Amino acid sequence: MKIALAGGGAFGEKHLDGLAKIEGVEVVSLVGRRIEPTQEMADKYGVGHATTDFDEMLAMDEVDAVILCTPTQMHAEQAIACMDAGKHVEVEIPLADSLADSEAVLAKQQETGLVCMVGHTRRFNPSHQWVKNKIDAGELTIQSMDVETFFFRRQNMNAKGEPRSWTDHLLWHHAAHTVDIFQYMTGEPVSEMNILQGPLHAELGIAMDMSIQMKSAKGQILTLALSFNNDGPLGTFFRYICDNGTYLARYDDLFTGKEEQIDVSDVDVSMNGIELQDREFISAIREGREPNSSVAQVLPCYRALGELASRVEGA
Repeated sequence: MKIALAGGGAFGEKHLDGLAKIEGVEVVSLVGRRIEPTQEMADKYGVGHATTDFDEMLAMDEVDAVILCTPTQMHAEQAIACMDAGKHVEVEIPLADSLADSEAVLAKQQETGLVCMVGHTRRFNPSHQWVKNKIDAGELTIQSMDVETFFFRRQNMNAKGEPRSWTDHLLWHHAAHTVDIFQYMTGEPVSEMNILQGPLHAELGIAMDMSIQMKSAKGQILTLALSFNNDGPLGTFFRYICDNGTYLARYDDLFTGKEEQIDVSDVDVSMNGIELQDREFISAIREGREPNSSVAQVLPCYRALGELASRVEGA
């Protein structure tokens, strides 16, 4: 299977690392904003074609599927363009930064029947998979989830500490991970939701601090705190408070509520959530099926985000 990757930033590199471990997959084109670093990354990973022209890549007959790691504001339009060109597409999170754009991508997927998957990586991290497997086996029921998403981003920088050409967003990007996994884990629609946010950043125009609360139809509670002002441990930390234990998920690692590490090395074929996400995308295409984290499956998350966005300034 021949893959094109658009977006040569921090997450583009993570996907290239993951794809290199999947048999029968070749990355044949890399699209970036500037040709020099794009060519440099293509050379590093042995990708034969590098370009700054997205349409040039879409015109390549040999490309079967595209992975989008481009700025959020481009996701919906580019995903639709991929499907119009007959390419399967995996869109890095978030699918879009509006509900209308999210629904437009779903409509195009339903029209074309192509695989369209969104990179909601938490569904694939071994730590979260372990919890989900216990829930599906009837061994756990979530009572509440307490989640912290903390970064230090008072300047427009990416995950590698390099200047960004676009602005990240606490609600449409970082909250999307947690709102989706809350609905995925509980299997329930959200019945109530609230949002509070701090002042908008004078230059970036986004809220730097945010608090979200949600309640499932069965009464399970989500409490989510998000900040770009946190000068301390960075990342997202999940606390699953269940009827049979408490579990702390930190990306691909899992601990009990007493900080005892749980071995999740046998949960899947890899300990890398991004690689597992890409494996699901490739497998769904090969098997002609809907992937986990398909655009249809994650749309309830974006409907919730759309409702929350309507309640706050700058979202």
